[in-house]
Amino acid sequence: MKLTRRNFIKLSSITAAGIMSSNLLSSLIAQGVDIDKNATYIPTYCEMCFWQCGVVAKVVDGKVVTLYGNPLHPNNRGKLCAKGNAGIGLLYDPARLKYPMISTGKRGEGKYKKASWDEALNFVAEKMTKIKSQYGPEAMAYFAHGSVTGHFFPLIRGFGSPNYAFPSFAQCRGARIAAFELTYGEDVGSPERVDLANSKVIALFGTHLGENMHNSQVQDFAEGVGNGATLIVVDPRFSTAAGKAKYWLPIKPGADTALMLAWINILIKEGLYDSEYVSRYTVGFDNLKSSVKEYTPEWAEKETEIPADLIAETARVLGRNRPNVCVHPGRHSAWHGNDVQRERCQAILAAILGTWGRPGGLYLTSKAQLAGLPRKDFPESKKPSLIEKYPTAQAEGVTNVVRETTRTGKPYPIKGWLIAGTNLTRTLPNEKETMEAINNLDLLVAVDVMPYDTAMLADVVLPECSYLERHDNVAVLRDRSLSIAIRQPVVKPMYESKEGWWIAKELARRLGLGDYYDFNTFEDRIKDSCKLWSASYSDLKANGVIHFPNTDNMYITETNQPVFNTPSKKIELFSSELKEKGFDPLPKYAAIEQPGEGWFRLIYGRSPVHTFTRTTNNERLWELFKENEVWINTKVAAKMGISHGQYVTLENRDGVKSNRIKAKVTERIRPDCFYMVHGFGSGSKSLENAYKRGADDEGLISKYAVDPICGSTGMRINFIRVIKEA
Repeated sequence: MKLTRRNFIKLSSITAAGIMSSNLLSSLIAQGVDIDKNATYIPTYCEMCFWQCGVVAKVVDGKVVTLYGNPLHPNNRGKLCAKGNAGIGLLYDPARLKYPMISTGKRGEGKYKKASWDEALNFVAEKMTKIKSQYGPEAMAYFAHGSVTGHFFPLIRGFGSPNYAFPSFAQCRGARIAAFELTYGEDVGSPERVDLANSKVIALFGTHLGENMHNSQVQDFAEGVGNGATLIVVDPRFSTAAGKAKYWLPIKPGADTALMLAWINILIKEGLYDSEYVSRYTVGFDNLKSSVKEYTPEWAEKETEIPADLIAETARVLGRNRPNVCVHPGRHSAWHGNDVQRERCQAILAAILGTWGRPGGLYLTSKAQLAGLPRKDFPESKKPSLIEKYPTAQAEGVTNVVRETTRTGKPYPIKGWLIAGTNLTRTLPNEKETMEAINNLDLLVAVDVMPYDTAMLADVVLPECSYLERHDNVAVLRDRSLSIAIRQPVVKPMYESKEGWWIAKELARRLGLGDYYDFNTFEDRIKDSCKLWSASYSDLKANGVIHFPNTDNMYITETNQPVFNTPSKKIELFSSELKEKGFDPLPKYAAIEQPGEGWFRLIYGRSPVHTFTRTTNNERLWELFKENEVWINTKVAAKMGISHGQYVTLENRDGVKSNRIKAKVTERIRPDCFYMVHGFGSGSKSLENAYKRGADDEGLISKYAVDPICGSTGMRINFIRVIKEA
């Protein structure tokens, strides 16, 4: 901060008034915030998406009037996206769940009675106890997403069930996690450790930077492009990122592996790989060299529909700028069912270009560790794990496996679901299978802030308060160094909603599991963590963030060597673990099914102002983007007689039809694809803004291909067609 006389006087007077810590205050003033002495400014972190950006709430007379980005927080550096600014819209959304409810009708009828917390929690505890007595503890399953996940995890594990699963693995990052762990012994983290600001070349495979609005990463991306980085975008659609690219490669969907194998071939054949790095840090290079000989640019042209000379040119751009190159590992990786091997190609490209641990590539993770508070051990499950067939599916579970077990009762029955913070019917592919599983349940409990589709199918609805009204776990941030951030209430919980930790603790007490929640308040638990870490709780509470002394070097040097937790202790181009488990140790290309005449592949993505189904009812964001559109290539639309802005209905090969949706006629998409933004077309009548607004892409995703290595669901294998409206 430039400490002008005016700012010094402002800072002195406001600090004397005791509004907030001078660190946070001075940082806000430096970014132009006009501090109001009649307001209170409270830091926390956001959950309008899952980037966990730092937020400072301006509170006047007990009401949040403005949200600012916390300049001290590494995940956003003082900036908020549209979603972050719209946190107030969630807090004051009139559709919020306001009190506990117990169903009084058939599942899905939407008939509920208001219940007290005692009545609702006692009902759930009695039902869970009955299920445990009749079927065993494994008959309860837990699904979650976001910060609430950690609160109920001790409950379900203490109850005795190993059956928990999070869509963040099987429907999002699972294949990437598996691929990078197989190759490097660790994933690239979340946020991903991509050094975009220092890249000379950035290659994106279906990664929609600028549309997903992952805050700090978008800032780094903009800085890298501004610094002159060459951008290569591989995408069937001309995305926002493609608009900044020197090379847009409108690839035939499913052929990404073919392109990368051809790139690897050229890099090796022309000596454009980092030979010293490969020799020092990798194993299996000779196997790789032999395996890619057949994958020439000419061969790849036939598979990708990208000219061979352009394939060669872009490979050379990568090779000549090594190691300051970022082949972005992506995030949502559940595409076609062969996704671990596709992501392995990206990991291998990064390795032979020498980018892991190098400027402009993928920087090293912090070696600093924070110990966890002690907790009572969980009982051993007496029944087998459901995910043994998927060798790389571990910590986060596989949602579709739990669903299938619930549908079939094999290898044993699952009769109860506890769902927290996730809208499964709009997340898992094939809604019919999800509904079949739900209809097999004796108990469905939903913990959420809003009446989303899945919550309104529950037998018991437990209203969690919004992130601006609650404590959650301290966020451990590993950007370029180690930091922690606090989530704390900025206002008191509204209506009869409760904090997630309180709901979990009270339910655990009724189930005789109180020992897993050995704290009075969650603030006490945060204080205990701070003591364990020798961190000042008062500083954390005042500033929102504490940065630990940075003793790490984010790049490889002679005195800062990387550690690879693989069987060979090196980067495994040739994966010994995959070979041992009966899979191809090196990626091979296999073509996928293509749509026939009159059918089009459904691809989907994000809007910069929405997060899945979670924000489409938010009035502040709804005003910016009320409904999604279906992108149709101009020539295709002309042939069909479809005009821009015309409403149409979509139908998939299983006869599933969408709500009406506007056609966006554009040259920015391949003729064999349709594209939609995910998260629209809600079926919950309680969401006045979102109800049947736009079309639900998930409803059209009735087919999926399961990756045999990690169990994730490839969802871009669905073909749809247009039914014109009169």
